[in-house]
Amino acid sequence: MSTPRTAVITRNTNETQIRVAINLDGTGQKKLNTGVPFLDHMLDQIARHGLIDLDIEASGDLHIDAHHTLEDVGIALGKAFAQAIGDKKGIRRYGHAYVPLDEALSRVVIDFSGRPGLEFHVPFKRAMIGSFDVDLTHEFFQGFVNHALVSLHIDNLRGENAHHQCETVFKAFGRALRMASERDSRSVSTIPSTKGSL
Repeated sequence: MSTPRTAVITRNTNETQIRVAINLDGTGQKKLNTGVPFLDHMLDQIARHGLIDLDIEASGDLHIDAHHTLEDVGIALGKAFAQAIGDKKGIRRYGHAYVPLDEALSRVVIDFSGRPGLEFHVPFKRAMIGSFDVDLTHEFFQGFVNHALVSLHIDNLRGENAHHQCETVFKAFGRALRMASERDSRSVSTIPSTKGSL
């Protein structure tokens, strides 16, 4: 029986109070309450398409704006991933996905490299999705990358509807996470690197 890959992270600052619990080998169950409805909708995509159980509770200074909440949820989620995935023995390491939604198409590629790096190329067609500032999408992923220690390439290849553009990014992110973090039955005790560590 494989060891459960779970983690619980709390992050408390003067700006946000956040708790993230994850199970990398879940079924896509989620309990999401960040105070930012559009973020909850996007986190739901990660859970469903990554088959990752997510329980995220956040309280932030939304009377200012959602910047700190998006960034800190990304940070906490990244830390949770790093903790849950452990020494990375037996994982596939790399993951990628293309996801369409009507006219929009996005590609996400991830490497559990142990080094943070983000390439984010999403030319949103408008600045706001309802009351959600699309610039905060980058802040979420930057926070995740810095603390999960992954290389992440995000490209929206086409799209005219900003909601569709963003949703394809998060769906593809979930699918790529699922692929990269999956256990590889042919290398259960090895680390997928010529260095011998990640």
